[in-house]
Amino acid sequence: MWIVMAVLSAFFAGITSILAKCGIRKTDSDVATALRTIVVLLFSWIMVAVVGSAGTVWEISPQSFLFLALSGLATGASWICYFKALSVGDVNKVVPIDKSSTVLSVLLAIAFLGEREHLALKLASTVVIAVGIYLMIEVKPAAGSLEAVSGERDVRREDGGWKKIAPCSVGGHRWMIYAALSAVFAALTSILAKVGITGVESNLGTALRTGVVLVMAWGIVFMKGKQAQLKSVRKRELAFIVLSGLATGASWLCYYYAIQNGVVSVVVPIDKLSILVTMAFSFVVFRERMGRRALLGLLLMVSGTLAMALGA
Repeated sequence: MWIVMAVLSAFFAGITSILAKCGIRKTDSDVATALRTIVVLLFSWIMVAVVGSAGTVWEISPQSFLFLALSGLATGASWICYFKALSVGDVNKVVPIDKSSTVLSVLLAIAFLGEREHLALKLASTVVIAVGIYLMIEVKPAAGSLEAVSGERDVRREDGGWKKIAPCSVGGHRWMIYAALSAVFAALTSILAKVGITGVESNLGTALRTGVVLVMAWGIVFMKGKQAQLKSVRKRELAFIVLSGLATGASWLCYYYAIQNGVVSVVVPIDKLSILVTMAFSFVVFRERMGRRALLGLLLMVSGTLAMALGA
């Protein structure tokens, strides 16, 4: 059952990236993150009410509370970096780097959670996935993208306005730095959540940690003085932000059920297969095409993940 939930988590996570990209075309990424976290929190507590686990909150140990809070902080940091990367980079470039958290998560699970069953297979599969990720990271503009055709792209100014600048001046490859940081924090999230959610109903654990993410996301909005931009969020983009929040909520509920009942070093790679959904939609919606090298990398990532999952 936990493998099925991991697959569902991957599907909803894949949709999340596309919906979020549609919601941050003109909306600041920090503001969008804060808004969508409200949706995720409401969705999470509705699920808690459905399963009736709210009353067990008093039974949670201080250690579980601590690790749930830490995993929430790591998630918040990962989200902020990820959506910042999406706001300045193409989906089919950002997502592969973000998915490199798979490699780090597996290694951390082996080292700190003692998940050493089928160790040789896990390590071999991790190497294949790592090679696949490397092949998918293309720093050149995707064929057919706005940047490749015009050599320019829209970038948000600090005052909330927009300006067109050449791609070489967009902080170099700043999106790569944000995507890499997103991967690191995402890997830490998996390990911290596994420890924190032990003995805690998965929906309740998800709701509690989402509360931490909410506080962090809105704290950043107010610290940066971006709250005034809430009034200028377009209705169409707000709708996509809400939908991405619902998709995220569904993904999290499935993911943390799988994390709680399954093997982290297997659940995480399956969850990262969301890249298949994301890449398919990025081609259909944004016309972001993949080269042969990237396609080979995607094939290796899928192969390594399937090998790890089937061997579990």
